[in-house]
Amino acid sequence: MAWEFSVLVVANVTAESAELSDALRERSEGGACRFTLVMPGAGPDRHERLDAALAHMRDAGLDNVEGSVGDPDPVVAVMDVWDPMKFDDIVVSTLPTGSSRWMASIYRTASRSSPPCRCATSSPTRAPRSAPSARPRGRATACWQRLQH
Repeated sequence: MAWEFSVLVVANVTAESAELSDALRERSEGGACRFTLVMPGAGPDRHERLDAALAHMRDAGLDNVEGSVGDPDPVVAVMDVWDPMKFDDIVVSTLPTGSSRWMASIYRTASRSSPPCRCATSSPTRAPRSAPSARPRGRATACWQRLQH
């Protein structure tokens, strides 16, 4: 079996964006890749949104994709799946500056980690929900501190 890179993709309202698909196709040009999408989510349609995002990625020519709906808090969602022995790369898809505080925070923190971290700034393909508080609360606080160290 040939070597394949494992890429963690973090996206929510931008999961079906052309910008993210382009970034992932560009990443796969550097060698065979397996993409794992974690979509922080809440609401009754969260699994349908994940299925739609995975179908969009496959339609964009990315065959080796899988995904899961994570905790509604993006920091917790990432910490729940993050394994430095499994992933070679991280791609964070975020809204433009000022629109997405949590996803931008994850990118800034993850970019300090050992695997390469890329940011795909995307336009939303669905209306974003109201933004959560800028400070992590509850379980997210411990995860946030682990990400920063």
